[in-house]
Amino acid sequence: MRHAVPVRSRVVALAAVNVFSVLAVFSQPVAAQGTDAAGRGGTATLQTITVTGQGEPETATTPVSGYIARNAVTASKTDTPLIETPQAVTVVTRDEIADQGAQGLQDALNYAAGVRSDAYGLDSRTDSFRIRGSEPSVYLDGLRQNYNWYTSTTRTEPYSLERIEVLRGPASMLYGQGSTAGVVNMVSKLPLPESQKEVGVSYGSNNRKQIQADLTGPLTDDGTWLYRIVALGRKADTQVDYVPDDRLMVAPSLMWRPSASTSLTLQGLWQGDKSGSSSQFFPWEGVVLDNPNGAIPEHRFIGEPDWDRYNSTRSSFGWQFEHKFNDNWTVRQNFRWVKNKVDYRTLYGDSFTLPGGWAGDPVNKRLFGRFADATLTRVNMVAADQHLEGKFQTGFIQHHILVGFDAARAKQTKQSGYDTPVYLGGTVPLIDVYSPVYGGFTPPAMTDDPVSRQTDTGVYIHDQLKFGHNWIVVAGLRYDRSVAALEGQDDEVSTATTRRLGLMYAADNGFSPYVSYSESFTPVAGLDFYNQRYKPLRGKQIEGGLKYESHDGKTMFNVATYSLREENRQVNDPGNPLNRLQTGETKTTGLELELKTAIGRKFSVIANYSYIDLDSKLEGIPRHQASVWGKYRFSIAQVSGFSVGAGVRWLSSFRDGHAPKTPAVTLVDAMLAYETPSWRYALNVNNMFNKSYVSTCLGRGDCWYGAQRSIVASASYRF
Repeated sequence: MRHAVPVRSRVVALAAVNVFSVLAVFSQPVAAQGTDAAGRGGTATLQTITVTGQGEPETATTPVSGYIARNAVTASKTDTPLIETPQAVTVVTRDEIADQGAQGLQDALNYAAGVRSDAYGLDSRTDSFRIRGSEPSVYLDGLRQNYNWYTSTTRTEPYSLERIEVLRGPASMLYGQGSTAGVVNMVSKLPLPESQKEVGVSYGSNNRKQIQADLTGPLTDDGTWLYRIVALGRKADTQVDYVPDDRLMVAPSLMWRPSASTSLTLQGLWQGDKSGSSSQFFPWEGVVLDNPNGAIPEHRFIGEPDWDRYNSTRSSFGWQFEHKFNDNWTVRQNFRWVKNKVDYRTLYGDSFTLPGGWAGDPVNKRLFGRFADATLTRVNMVAADQHLEGKFQTGFIQHHILVGFDAARAKQTKQSGYDTPVYLGGTVPLIDVYSPVYGGFTPPAMTDDPVSRQTDTGVYIHDQLKFGHNWIVVAGLRYDRSVAALEGQDDEVSTATTRRLGLMYAADNGFSPYVSYSESFTPVAGLDFYNQRYKPLRGKQIEGGLKYESHDGKTMFNVATYSLREENRQVNDPGNPLNRLQTGETKTTGLELELKTAIGRKFSVIANYSYIDLDSKLEGIPRHQASVWGKYRFSIAQVSGFSVGAGVRWLSSFRDGHAPKTPAVTLVDAMLAYETPSWRYALNVNNMFNKSYVSTCLGRGDCWYGAQRSIVASASYRF
């Protein structure tokens, strides 16, 4: 997106250009008349003065050099400095994604403050992460990515992204239905006015082979038309036997800029993945509890190699449009159409009939029961967000107002099949987990499920007010209507009004204390035992914090403390085991610290710590979490361009319900790179010491392994 530049800023920029022009004249060698030490007249040459002007100012959509972004769009839907945003926001830049060798979205969030990036460990079906104890809504370029996760989604390729913005805490005032966790907004790579081309290859653990390309620049001499093509092909295995990680992806985009006031960017994407389920749903006994046969191997696969799969294709087309009427008023529209198809077939372990144990073999604990689950899901989704942005002044108050309307509509068709282990009356045979023999399995028959539809509409108004030079107030109000329709049933209609309010003092010394209030709502589908519809979940958050940004933009520090409450949480009905009541309320409190700094030109550091006191009704996550990542640039024998990076991630132990404790873990990552103007060579190692760890053990009975060591060597050429 392109944003309106205030008249004052343009005047300052023009004045700066004139000053630089004058300085440039005086920077040339000049013959000056003067006298020498003996008093004789002569000619003296003045020393050359070199003046370097700064480039275009940073925005929330332009590339960022390094790890520190100063602006973001997710917290206000406008290009706003982070130091003027009274809510916790983390930006993961393109350089950070590349330096840390992220292979998926959750890898890219490993060092993001307040994020539990691997909530379900290595999961080849979807990226699983938690923020402030809940699952966030995921957006791409400000539009909802999807409503459901595995069985109906395709994982986003991080190479196609310019940045990732994490807005922590309720955000329904801006985005409609969503949890108390907030929003993860992925920002796509867009066409650039300068010609930049890159091709690269990589090879690594699990026979990973990948080729990629990123090409952008002007199509016409006047820069009216710009293009970008991002493409990637991968052939790879995973740490789990018989589970591949293959991908083909191409994302073309075309930008039309007929004038400085108007731009239209057309965006397309096609992605095809062939994978499976690396999640085997192993029981507590054999993962964190003793089993007479030993620990279950992390690479063990208990499905059927010829049947199990998670294959998906995603096609999308959309645009980002912007028109500036003048310096103060701008209209925008983001639109995207998506078609997604997922063929998901899996045999997963029965850790639930006897929670954490071996219901099919309770004595020897070798033969494991399996459920067969197959779904063929097709989802068509259309989403659009249009808003009017204005800047004006009333008295001594400066307004930055946003008035908008957004809508999303999704249709899902599904075929499904299901079968249970033989000891539960089904036909799925048991398997020896410690010495598996495949075959003898009859797939379940597929039947059509009812067609489901989801329609969401919302109108909102949001204002960022400045009182004088230092005081900032943000206030917003939104009304939503959500309709869930299931073939053969009456529509479920939910409405909600959500609010947002924040107060910040942006001091001249770079410190900005703030306090804010925000709300969320999440529709809950279905009826209770008495045929009464469930009410939406309603969340409320109070957050207080302090932000700091140095005047040179090389250091940013944030501290945030919050209290979250969510109403209408479903709990079991003590008087009727077939019913669920909505009398539950959960409370979560926490503290988050984040530091990003660049020390000189050689050293960059990202560090964060989070503490969370989670309600026992919620899924367990570590109470304490900390990480630090550093990158150091250096020279060898007067040859520059070398860099080394290292990171440490620590998660405390925790317990989910009646599950055994999930042990604490410390993981180490590393990077070594050499870069020239044309070439970049890198070696990335995640979980360098190959720490075998469990990401979580759930109260329902299953455990999930974390990712083993990954080593990837890469080379890219820029031209």
